[in-house]
Amino acid sequence: MPGPLPFPMALSPASLRPPAAVVSTVAASSAEILQTALGFRGVPYRYGGEDPRTGFDCSGFIRFVMAQHQLTVPRTAAEQFRIGRRVAAKDIQAGDLVFFSTVAPGASHVGLAIGPDEFVHAPATSGVVRVERLEWSYWQSRFVGARRLFSE
Repeated sequence: MPGPLPFPMALSPASLRPPAAVVSTVAASSAEILQTALGFRGVPYRYGGEDPRTGFDCSGFIRFVMAQHQLTVPRTAAEQFRIGRRVAAKDIQAGDLVFFSTVAPGASHVGLAIGPDEFVHAPATSGVVRVERLEWSYWQSRFVGARRLFSE
């Protein structure tokens, strides 16, 4: 029997799939991807982290969530900002990646849109994976764009 999990909402190690080697030809729905992402709320932030057992940074969180659906994305927020199709802020939909300039010029932070006004992400040190509003002035002033990885 497995031991206790390190934090609430954690998946058991047996339920975690290894990262996919290539992008699947059949993409998961945005609802499935969001369900996975929201299941990691409460996981602590860890710089360079890409595992729910030890913590996530922003791009590691996105990479891990996508890998659970056999979707491979690059490792950093800046690299993730270069994939998919550009989406105007007014057209953001559930499943789009949203990018912000936080610690460096350009896309240095990424989250996953829940809809046109909320996103889930792994914020900075001492934070946990959580949902925030895109309309908050902090995020609005740092928003650099959104990307759509697939269409349904």
